[in-house]
Amino acid sequence: MGRRFGLISCLLGGMAVSQMACQKEHRNRLGKEKSPYLLQHKDNPVWWYAWNEEAFSAAKKENKPIFLSVGYSTCHWCHVMERESFEDQQVADVLNKDFISIKVDREERPDVDKIYMDAVMATRGQGGWPMSVFLTPDLKPFFGGTYFPKTQFLALLNQIQKGWQDQRDQIEQTGEALTQHLKAAEIKGKGLDKVSEAMLIAAFHIKKSTFDEQYGGFGHQPKFPPSTALMLLLRIAKRTGNQKALEMVTRTLDRMAQGGIYDHVGGGFARYSTDEAWLVPHFEKMLYDNALLSMIYLEAYQATQKPMYLEIAKETLDYVVRDMMRGEGGFYSAEDADSEGQEGKFYVWSHEELKQWLTEAEFKKFIAVYGVTSAGNFEHKANILHLSQDADWQTKKDPLIQTAHQKLFKAREKRVHPHKDDKILTAWNGLMIASMAKGYQLSGDQKYFEAAQSSAAFIQKHLFQNNRLLRRYRDGEAKFSANLDDYAFYVQGLLMLYEADFNPQWLTWARETQKIQDELLWDEQGGYFFTSSDDPTLIRRSKDYHDGAKPNSNGVSALNLLKLHDYTFEASYLEKAKKTLFSAASELAQYPEGFGQMQIALDYYLDRSKEIAVIGHPEDPQTKKILAYLRETFLPNKVIAFSTPQEARQIPLTDKKTMQKGKTTVYVCENNICQWPTHDLEVVQKQVSEFKKYALK
Repeated sequence: MGRRFGLISCLLGGMAVSQMACQKEHRNRLGKEKSPYLLQHKDNPVWWYAWNEEAFSAAKKENKPIFLSVGYSTCHWCHVMERESFEDQQVADVLNKDFISIKVDREERPDVDKIYMDAVMATRGQGGWPMSVFLTPDLKPFFGGTYFPKTQFLALLNQIQKGWQDQRDQIEQTGEALTQHLKAAEIKGKGLDKVSEAMLIAAFHIKKSTFDEQYGGFGHQPKFPPSTALMLLLRIAKRTGNQKALEMVTRTLDRMAQGGIYDHVGGGFARYSTDEAWLVPHFEKMLYDNALLSMIYLEAYQATQKPMYLEIAKETLDYVVRDMMRGEGGFYSAEDADSEGQEGKFYVWSHEELKQWLTEAEFKKFIAVYGVTSAGNFEHKANILHLSQDADWQTKKDPLIQTAHQKLFKAREKRVHPHKDDKILTAWNGLMIASMAKGYQLSGDQKYFEAAQSSAAFIQKHLFQNNRLLRRYRDGEAKFSANLDDYAFYVQGLLMLYEADFNPQWLTWARETQKIQDELLWDEQGGYFFTSSDDPTLIRRSKDYHDGAKPNSNGVSALNLLKLHDYTFEASYLEKAKKTLFSAASELAQYPEGFGQMQIALDYYLDRSKEIAVIGHPEDPQTKKILAYLRETFLPNKVIAFSTPQEARQIPLTDKKTMQKGKTTVYVCENNICQWPTHDLEVVQKQVSEFKKYALK
């Protein structure tokens, strides 16, 4: 029945072709794609195209508007709209008759997603996924939204189709006007000719005014983990000594770890909390969230020496190594919120289940620590585990809780697991490489270093082609030109890897990757474009400095450039970093909120940033002691290079530096001017602790 109606729709569309030709001309084309999200839709009765020239040509040839649907494979509301509309023959018939329908995985094509999400935000004031946008055949948006229930969606399709027939000129004028607005919004001014700590002070005061004193975080529900903002506040606390800045960090980290957003049984964090207390999560787990959160917990451990923070970071990294890592290297992208058609089913527990799996003593202790009740705190009387008011992190170390965790983890492993999006994204892997390398530096756990190393090597082997970086690998296929996120986050990961084992190979790869980024994406006005100029399907080339769910990649690039300069003393790195910061300066001055990563780079630039060279032998006890101190201490505005005397010339920072009197020797430098070399750890501590302070007025 469905095929017959689909064929009628094809013929009613005005095509003068035979039935067989019609069936060949129109079909769902997603079966040959590699994206898990697109493959989820390959059996829909909708005649989906991927984002490609075939789809654009069909729209022009048939004179039809484009329906663009953008989402990702672990998106709960994407699944809902698929079940309600895209699996429904009535909806499919309308789409097939009157539209060319295109599916886009926003994680594969953030360039496409960004353009049309900006269009939705400009016209609707808010956005989200699934994103539903209507375009002219030349790809100009004229109407958009997010999730639409079936009845509303059918009514909208009919309205769009009628408008296309009766008011085509007006629709095309709307598309042209909106496109020009999108282009104009991305034309950056000349910036400012100076930057200052005042930009950091303003950001602090805004964060302070929106801080949730009870639960941590900023604003109200829903609450997303503010990783980048917390990293900035740690740096502000470091240079000002302001306890409020540090308190905002520690309270937020404490409350998140105590809440249901943290997976107390298996480690790792969910995407966000639907409530202000971090209790009820949206259960999907994203690789980039867990990379950023493990990093801020590691930095907070450096700053406070609070063991809880290192333990949380390790449990998160353990989760990634266990569940999110490809055998030969590379980290998977995400795990779904849903399993067996229910959100959170994999993660929650009923009172009766816990009784079944635990001894009486374990059960009694467990329900006291995790606030479990027979009524539950979630749907169907289920319990989301969270630490009760009378418990703290230390309580989890009780032997009864430890054995209960082990039993529940084994029991949970037997459940139907959520869908895993197993594509490898260069950008997200770059973030996790950095966190794994940092985790190794602080914990000494070799598996973290091996995970980071194998991921970096995997990208180098599979995602570099024709001297360009690619974005996505899955099922043997590397595809899609890398964007700024991919280059910036990968370079960041390589720089962190260098400080994990001091193998010059990582610095060489970082410099080579940075060179390609500069050639493809650099804007002579300052900063980097998000995409290269050679994709004609993109109606706008954007450049921005604002953080999103991930740190802004211009901010990451500015910090990468500053660090590369301090390793190599090549002036071009510093000049590009300065031009990037100055091009963003007017926005930082006018709108301090939301530019955390740019402000982190600014903090490095304005500080007395340290170039630390250590010359010695890796097995020497004094070498180990000095390197341990430099790694364990929160020194965000520094680079560290280590070399033996025989290999010192491989890195400009260590070149011409030698061991004095046959002992491990440390050179603490600023702007390539070094203090007197020393063997004494106490002297090293004094030298590296000198930084440029400022007051929070």
